[in-house]
Amino acid sequence: MNVKEHDDWLTNDTAAAIVIREPLLSVEGADGVIFPATYAAAEDKNVFPGGYNIDPPHGEKNVCLVDSVGSQANRIEPLFAKTDYADLVPQIVITAGDKSVNLLEAGHRAGDAIVRCTSLQKCLQDAFYNVLKGDATELAKVSPTSLVFGVWDSRDTQAKLPRLLASTIRAFDVVRLTRSAQFNPAADYIGLGLLEDTTDKKTKDEYAKRGFIHVPAAGAPGGVIAKGGIRRDVTLSLAALRLISAGDDINQSLMLRRYVLGLALVALTAPAQTYLRQGCNLVPDVNQPKCMTLVRADGNRDPITISHHDATEYAKVAASEFGVGSSQSVSFDTELAKKDIAGESNVKPTRKRPGKAESK
Repeated sequence: MNVKEHDDWLTNDTAAAIVIREPLLSVEGADGVIFPATYAAAEDKNVFPGGYNIDPPHGEKNVCLVDSVGSQANRIEPLFAKTDYADLVPQIVITAGDKSVNLLEAGHRAGDAIVRCTSLQKCLQDAFYNVLKGDATELAKVSPTSLVFGVWDSRDTQAKLPRLLASTIRAFDVVRLTRSAQFNPAADYIGLGLLEDTTDKKTKDEYAKRGFIHVPAAGAPGGVIAKGGIRRDVTLSLAALRLISAGDDINQSLMLRRYVLGLALVALTAPAQTYLRQGCNLVPDVNQPKCMTLVRADGNRDPITISHHDATEYAKVAASEFGVGSSQSVSFDTELAKKDIAGESNVKPTRKRPGKAESK
């Protein structure tokens, strides 16, 4: 494997991105019912009343969000904890109570409270400060996937790195369905005199919650049928990748970019999870193979092929050249968390009031 083979993408402005478009099908078939993600209502329910995210909300021509960019990142990133890929990145494991959490599973990555409140707090703070100064080397040594999937140290330094890899699944021209159900208790507890009959609403509600009386449920979200198809779009932004550097060191910057590119290519080419949630099991449409395109900065598009095997081999060589950071096991420190909450920790001097957290 020649680690220099993609250097053009990393050193000049001719390539904008690699894009994958992959048609998907429900396991039931093209007319199968799928269940997209549901979301809480907006503060102003006139803006979004909650439920499926369908734009526009009325009419036959629409786009339905099946799995968001944050959710897709959550599904992809833990790949790097698996045996075949674990040597590509440092494995940072945090013990919190009786639970162990790999940093690859943390919602805000290197900016997450689970790792900020450990002995790595100062190390990460310095790494984020260096990012602000134009050197991402230190962050790549601790949490390189933060460079691939994006990170925002919103509780401290405000350092923010964009997602290089963004994957989203959408369905087109969907027909919204509803569903109804009826729960019947195993026995007529009130009729048999086993429970007291009552007109008290609170008591009747408790009977319903505990499964002692009939409970009808009507008009709940019942999934959608995608008449215009379902598609996974994945974009690896090479233009954003070229913004990552190791300060003024050109050679070190190139090795850093090769390392991050290798990780991004592994994530880009890895087989996608097919099971998203109950009622949403999606597989590739074998009659419409996915296409991978190198999008040039001048707008030209060239079909390319990068196998997952080749991506992994490139990543291994690039990781060896750059030098993967050390794996560590650290413990969540409750006292650091208390100081963090009280604004008394090492992050206090740069603390701003927490804003709305960026989704993973």
